[in-house]
Amino acid sequence: MFQYYIWLVDQHLISGTLCSTPLPCLPVLVNIELPAIRRKAATDKLMEKIIAHDNWPIHSDITNSTHACLSSRRPLCQDLVRLDIRSRWKENWKSARVVNFSQVDVPTIRQPGFNHPQQQWSLLNHFRTAQGHCGACKKKWNQAATDWCPCGENQTMSHIVDSCPLSKLNGSLSQLHTADDEAVAWLISYGS
Repeated sequence: MFQYYIWLVDQHLISGTLCSTPLPCLPVLVNIELPAIRRKAATDKLMEKIIAHDNWPIHSDITNSTHACLSSRRPLCQDLVRLDIRSRWKENWKSARVVNFSQVDVPTIRQPGFNHPQQQWSLLNHFRTAQGHCGACKKKWNQAATDWCPCGENQTMSHIVDSCPLSKLNGSLSQLHTADDEAVAWLISYGS
C-alpha cells in the first residue's frame, strides 16, 4: 500500500495534477509500468527460480498441481507463461483510447521533455492529456462560469495550442509533443 501511495505522489509531481489526468496516461508520462504488470513479472521471475531449484520444498507444490485448489484463486502453476512487460504495456496503451494517445508511439520509453523542469513538464503533460487550466476544464470543475477564450471561441487545451490567434504554436500539438527548443520556448512564454 505504501508503494502505491509513493507511486501516486510521484505521478502527481510529474503531471502536476492527479484527478484530472486520465489514469491510463499516468504510467506513460512518468515511465513506470503498471502495478499489475510489475507484479506479474515479479511472480514470473519467482516461479522460474522455484522451478529451477527442484530441491526446494515448494518446488513439488508448484510443479505437481494435483492438489485441490479453487480455480477462482488462480493458482500460480496454471499460468507459467512468462510475461513480456513491454508488449503488455503497448497492448494496454493501444486499448486505452485516451485523448491524444496517437501522439505516443512507444509508451515504454520516456516521453520527450521528460528531463525538463517540473513546471514545463507538467504544463506539457496538461496539453498532452487535454486536461489543464483552460476555460472548458475550469467550467467542468466549477471554477469558472464560462468556457470562452479571450479570442471569442470555446477554450480547450487543443484550441490554445492549435487555433487560438493569441497563443497558437506554429507546429501545433505534434510539435509540442516533441518538446523541441521552439516548443519549450512556447511553453515557457505561455506558462509565465
